[in-house]
Amino acid sequence: MKKLYNVSLALVAFVMVFASCNQNNVTVDNSIQKYFDENKVTGTFGMFDNGQGQFTIYNLSRFKDSTYLPASTFKIVNSLVGLETGRISNENMVIKWDSVVRDVAAWNKDLTMKEAFKVSAVPYYQEVARRIGKDTMQHWLDTLGYGAKHGKAVIKTIDTFWLDNSVKVTADEQLGLVKKLYFDQLPFRKQTTQEIVKRVMLQEDNANYKLSYKTGWGYRENGNALGWIIGWIEENKHPYFFVLNVEGPKDTNPEVRINILKAVLKQYGFMEGKK
Repeated sequence: MKKLYNVSLALVAFVMVFASCNQNNVTVDNSIQKYFDENKVTGTFGMFDNGQGQFTIYNLSRFKDSTYLPASTFKIVNSLVGLETGRISNENMVIKWDSVVRDVAAWNKDLTMKEAFKVSAVPYYQEVARRIGKDTMQHWLDTLGYGAKHGKAVIKTIDTFWLDNSVKVTADEQLGLVKKLYFDQLPFRKQTTQEIVKRVMLQEDNANYKLSYKTGWGYRENGNALGWIIGWIEENKHPYFFVLNVEGPKDTNPEVRINILKAVLKQYGFMEGKK
């Protein structure tokens, strides 16, 4: 037991070191603030150029130090744990619709994991979390060091903790998560777990680039809307990892996330196959 505890601590330390950035490899770019202002939101954006080992960040303090509910970006971790524990057999595993009619029409039917991930179906992943169970999920959060910026993340309610502000993450931690996933460096099996999650994260694939991400949308304790997009863009087999975090009034349109992301990527010269 002591050995297992020490291994877990080592993994937590490794994840935390991996995710963190320091002033020596950070460029603060305030030029992209205009995209947040145009969409009437605040937030932060971070990108890591893996080839150069350099971060480009807007709003550094929010990126590194402020914690927020992960919302549906947690579907990345939920999928990894579900696949690793066998609660999800593969991306084609169907969970039957519970016949409860919800506002999002795409959720009101039987869904595979792949479909549920694409339409961000909360009910599907709530059922996955219940099947995983609180103790097992807590073990994996501890192993990953997930949400541990200001102390250990503690699960209160197994099917809402990523939505109810009881577990929170920084943008920095989110960037570390997707980078480690891309390189199969998370403590999960490569082929049957990490590769599947990477496949379902792929959103755009063309001759110029591949864009993979997961969105998240929720509400802070103060009632503000809180949104995420986390993932990577790959051009000429060179990955760049990004995290976008936005916050605005309760009635903010979730589309602001993709609008800002695409605007920033275009400003940085992406999506033309020239990076």
